[in-house]
Amino acid sequence: MTGRPAGRTAKIAVIAGDGIGPEVIEAAIPILDRAAAKHGFGLQWERLPYSADHYLRTKETLPDAAFHHLRDDVDAIFLGALGDPRLPGNEHARDILLGLRFKLDLYVNFRPVELLHPDLTPLRNPGTIDCVIFRENTEGQYLGRGRSSGDEHVAEEVNTGKGVERIVRAAFEWAKAHGKTRVTMSDKSNAIPTHRIWQETLQRIAREYPTITAEHRYVDALAMELVREPARFQVIVTNNLYGDILSDLGAGLVGGLGVAASANLHPGRRGGLFEPVHGSAPTIAGKGVANPAAAVLTGALMVEQLGHPDAARDLERAVREALTIGARTPDLGGKSTTREVASAIAARV
Repeated sequence: MTGRPAGRTAKIAVIAGDGIGPEVIEAAIPILDRAAAKHGFGLQWERLPYSADHYLRTKETLPDAAFHHLRDDVDAIFLGALGDPRLPGNEHARDILLGLRFKLDLYVNFRPVELLHPDLTPLRNPGTIDCVIFRENTEGQYLGRGRSSGDEHVAEEVNTGKGVERIVRAAFEWAKAHGKTRVTMSDKSNAIPTHRIWQETLQRIAREYPTITAEHRYVDALAMELVREPARFQVIVTNNLYGDILSDLGAGLVGGLGVAASANLHPGRRGGLFEPVHGSAPTIAGKGVANPAAAVLTGALMVEQLGHPDAARDLERAVREALTIGARTPDLGGKSTTREVASAIAARV
């Protein structure tokens, strides 16, 4: 899914957000700059104010002018985390994060699940865990369609032919480009009749990729198999809700949300939204113990999408080596601070 040529300066909009978001983003940016300088390209950072603090001051989430700027004038968006206990309804987070996903039609939520060090997994004999999850990002129950009346609350799930086809095709295209031989699609079509569209689409598209084995798992069975035999999975594609759940399960198998990266993409288009998965974690904000690894790994996805895969591999290697020497924050059982882990990673780029 890479896109931009080497040797140019990319314009990156930064929405550091809430809680630990600013801490991990500001820890990651110098590391990304270091990788960019090493590999002969530049990153120009534009910090934008949108956050809970901004919303509480101005009642502004993401104004139209800012959206148009993010759509038309930047190469990528680097997002820290959104969520603040002062806003239990998450009004700003919904408008910014979900708004950008839907308005920019970022229909791929791309979630790597890779074990960076063997002692990070709770599994006894996991083998090599290295798969990716393609989560459909613009349909499903997250569209918020439904109705509430008295004691009746109905949520609608949307699966369109276009939406299902393009996410399934994106998974196969990625598998083909990266030498993968198996794509697993997950639904719950034995209980939800409308999920048959996923089955039909999988069978039709799989015929176009004869070198790739297509298989199907019901989501409950897949969750069990991911724990029992994670090494057998290479590429998983599923709907919005199941992808959200399975990708967090995958993160738990490889060390937790502190090492979980994600990218929100529209293949073939410039830019995207890149966000570590861990959330704003307000209970540890300001304590200097937030794990910057997920932000660095998210940055690696971003620079790869910008056309610099060697820099991305360098960043991933640096995180892996820092973990190996024991540079770990408390969420991974270590005693290092955010700054100490960031310094260890930077030294290895």
